[in-house]
Amino acid sequence: MAKKVKSNIIKVGLVQMSCDQKPEVNFKKAIARIGEAAKKGAQIVCLQELFRSQYFCQTEDIELFKLAETIPGPTTEAMSKVARQKNVVILVSLFEKRAAGVYHNTAVVIDASGQIAGKYRKMHIPDDPLYYEKFYFTPGDLGFQTHDTKYGKVGALICWDQWFPEAARLTALSGSQFLFYPTAIGWLPNEEEEMNQAQHSAWETIQRAHAIANGVYVVVVNRVGREGKLNFWGQSFVADPFGRIIAKASADKEEVLVADCDLDKIDETRQNWPFLRDRRIDFYTPLSSRFLDSSPLK
Repeated sequence: MAKKVKSNIIKVGLVQMSCDQKPEVNFKKAIARIGEAAKKGAQIVCLQELFRSQYFCQTEDIELFKLAETIPGPTTEAMSKVARQKNVVILVSLFEKRAAGVYHNTAVVIDASGQIAGKYRKMHIPDDPLYYEKFYFTPGDLGFQTHDTKYGKVGALICWDQWFPEAARLTALSGSQFLFYPTAIGWLPNEEEEMNQAQHSAWETIQRAHAIANGVYVVVVNRVGREGKLNFWGQSFVADPFGRIIAKASADKEEVLVADCDLDKIDETRQNWPFLRDRRIDFYTPLSSRFLDSSPLK
């Protein structure tokens, strides 16, 4: 008897790349890698954060605003053609020029039809050594959303967002089956190896926790290689709704990773761990406070 093929499995592709100084080189590489993922059966393909360029936020330079583009624009138009030709959903991370002086770090979800299913503007903007993003990006104003696509309900978040459980929760509550995190994270120069390992462990752990707490698939796509002073640690991965890592890339190589995601696991996990059922939403109002000061003076 022929083995029954499960129809509820979605193949997710992760494109982990190193980046050249020339945007056109990165763009051509990304298109080629999307094609490679599609050949491996991927139905949803995610690129890393700001894939068109090297990670430019290591310095504050107004000349770098020239890297920004409109949405829709040249990249989304080209990626729409690729999505249509390959019959895949593509998550594209871009430096968006919204208006003169207003720029965002934006993820665009392009459906397999080539139509833009939606976009997400990065909500949490870091300002850390070599991650000077507040100089370039206005905080997002579109909220936490789910985008309906041919292959499932997709939530897009970006890099620094991955440290905030509220962002994962709200996106999951809007119906997402997948939380995608295009990412650019690496080690600072002269950091001790023990601290490097601790940072990576924390990064991986908190995102696995998002998968568990929300009963969803978490898909993290990082860049790899040395750019300026940062050594990006790669290790893109997929965690299932139980928090198990079901696919993981290397720390130092470009890779196209494809993982099978069984959507039935979402129902199964949430039935056994009904965290959403047992939430005490009637007592969560204080979460809207910056901090719960003991003093009456604010």
